[in-house]
Order: sequence, then C-alpha cells, then structure tokens
Amino acid sequence: MGRSLPQRLQAWGFSWGGLLDNRHGEWWLIAQMALITAHLLPALPSPAALGLSWPPVLRVLGLSLFAAGLLLAGQGALNLGDSLTPLPEPMAGAPLVTAGAYGRCRHPLYQALLVCSLGVTLARGSLLHLALLLTLALVLGFKARREELRLCAVHADYAAYRTATPAIVPRLPWLDWRTGPTAPATG
Repeated sequence: MGRSLPQRLQAWGFSWGGLLDNRHGEWWLIAQMALITAHLLPALPSPAALGLSWPPVLRVLGLSLFAAGLLLAGQGALNLGDSLTPLPEPMAGAPLVTAGAYGRCRHPLYQALLVCSLGVTLARGSLLHLALLLTLALVLGFKARREELRLCAVHADYAAYRTATPAIVPRLPWLDWRTGPTAPATG
C-alpha cells in the first residue's frame, strides 16, 4: 500500500526497454492514454458549426453516462485491488478475479472507459469525439486480446471464464468474443 511511484511502476513491469520493444504491451497503454487525453479537445466540428442545436437532454445523458463510467471504473479497480495494472500483462502471482464487476464482463475497466467516452461524445455532440470513441474501442479490443493470451498462460481456469463471460460489451462482436487463442504449449 505504501509503495513509491518507482516501486509501483516496477511492480507493474514498466521499463525503458519495454517502452522501446512493447514487451508488456506498453504501446497499447500509450495509445489508450493518448485517446483518453484527446477527449479533452473541443467539439470538432461543434454542433453549432453544423447548424445544429445540440439537445440539452443529450448533454445531460452524456454527463450521466460519464458519471456512470467513473462508478464502473471504481468498482472494477476495487475488485482487482493490488492486482490492478495499466499494462495488458497480469501482475506476477495475482489471483484471477471473476467476481463483482468481473462477473459482469472480463474487462470492466475497458467497458468503463468506453462508457465514459460515449458520455463525452453525447455531451459534446462532436464527430471528433465519435471518432475517438470508435478508435478507443478498437485499441481496447486489441489490448484485451493481448492481455487474454497472457491470462490463459497464467491461469488454467481462464479459458472456462472466457467462454462463460462477455469480454467488454455483451453481444457487440468486436467487443465480445467468448473464444479465442489459448496459451501456447510449453516445452
């Protein structure tokens, strides 16, 4: 609990080498962080520039979705506890969490990010933010698939969990795959 930032980064697997060769999925995290940060950009084009009056109900719905996404992220982070890592590489020795938010979907933190992004998109009425949402969904889908390769290698019961539980968004093809690559055979 009282770890310093350098200790926490080391526990997560961050290294200068990893930033250069993506050994723990650092590039997926960088792409994710860039897309999240880009949500701070103004609406482009703004609804007014398109001759639209953006309905206040959509602004309120968007802000409500953003708040709901933050709550979902908090639940997912609490459920993971010390196993939480921003990289798609499981923490060494971390147990497989399948309860709480992880009983709803395998990647609730990614789901929460998409709910927040959808909220920002609706609140701003921006084509730029719609593009950011779609790109974030693409990046998180790839990042989750990479993560699952490692989870299959580390946890023998992950394959059964993957078959029974939606990935990120139930019934949305790119964001819900119930089968997939298994861990590579070992020697």
